[in-house]
Amino acid sequence: MAGHGAYSFCGFLPTTDPAVERWNTMREAVYKNFRFNSRTARQSIVGMLVVPGAMLALAWQQDWDWAGKRKGESLARVAPAPEASD
Repeated sequence: MAGHGAYSFCGFLPTTDPAVERWNTMREAVYKNFRFNSRTARQSIVGMLVVPGAMLALAWQQDWDWAGKRKGESLARVAPAPEASD
């Protein structure tokens, strides 16, 4: 049964929570009050330099080669010896 109003739920209008509205307003306006201090600078450095650097270091340590591989070929840089069949 449609047509009971755009925002009604079972005939009742939803109520707004003032705490949720304050939090939403603060979240939408955070760019107005943002300042770099020691904590935010540290978080930015970790997020933009340390995390990608750690991922790069892990990628270099792996013994995988993704370039130019075909279906069924090993991803290892040095392919393992084929198993001998009896």
